Amino acid sequence: MYVVTIVLSVLLAVAFLGAGGTKLAGLAMQRGNAEHLNIPYVAYRGIGALEVAGALGLLIGLAVPALGIAAAIGLVLLMIGAAIAHLRNGDGINAVLPSVILFLLAAATLVTRALSS
Repeated sequence: MYVVTIVLSVLLAVAFLGAGGTKLAGLAMQRGNAEHLNIPYVAYRGIGALEVAGALGLLIGLAVPALGIAAAIGLVLLMIGAAIAHLRNGDGINAVLPSVILFLLAAATLVTRALSS
């Protein structure tokens, strides 16, 4: 089970470091996403910081299990919020699907971590 936890944690960390990093860097694409979702960019950058923190928490959590569990919970909650934001904005399945996939991966990571502890 621990190998699955490691693989899921690393995959999620890469995904969230990328997503959060581009938000923090202020890339035009992310500025457009923030505007599309009616989120002030300073708040959107805050979401990016939470994504990066979650990714780092997953990786550090391989050595400190409680931190990994907390990070996985945080990322699950972030992805619920992301899906809700897209649905409220009237976005279609193509916009909501990445949040749902990352939610499922974060939830699976949480479950494997809880079972490994």
